[in-house]
Amino acid sequence: MKKVQLEIVGLSYSQTQSGAYALVLGESAGSRRLPIIIGGFEAQAIAIELEKMSPSRPLTHDLFRSFAEVFDINVTEVLIYNLVEGIFYAKLLCNDGSRDVEIDARTSDAIALAIRFKCPIYTYEFILKSAGIVLDDESSTPPEQEATETKKETKSKSKESSSSEDKGEYKSKSTEELKGLLQNALNEEKYELASKIRDELNNRKKS
Repeated sequence: MKKVQLEIVGLSYSQTQSGAYALVLGESAGSRRLPIIIGGFEAQAIAIELEKMSPSRPLTHDLFRSFAEVFDINVTEVLIYNLVEGIFYAKLLCNDGSRDVEIDARTSDAIALAIRFKCPIYTYEFILKSAGIVLDDESSTPPEQEATETKKETKSKSKESSSSEDKGEYKSKSTEELKGLLQNALNEEKYELASKIRDELNNRKKS
């Protein structure tokens, strides 16, 4: 079966399921998008790696990567291979230098690991045909721009829900003070707070 390479182009709060997130994958050479609903923990694991944050203690997916590296195991590919009653099925293609092994995994976990191992994500054509969303050429956003906007969208919900007092408090802080608050938030594993502080720092770089 024909495989299609995918890239992460969106991560935001789900509009249909409370407490869930919508992860949007897009084909590398096309306009089709594949939305997947994932849990908050997995969304956090994906967002942290995309934002290059450094947790004070390793998350589960970081532990898996460290464990695999110690024993010379590499994840070479993630494949979303089936879709049954709205549930996506994925597997990790691994290699230890002498043999290739396939390991079944939840799609959200598989993608969180794909980011950490910097390996490609694939799916089959029939899955994109049945569950993919086609963007019109006129309204579609260029992949590079969309990928950049993804990081902003990942944290947009937390920005909207933060009070004006919090925003004012961050704006009154110096850049060095914000960097200190960011490190404290990471050390205490308060990743939502860290995202808000990172937003303010990024806004200052643009201005």
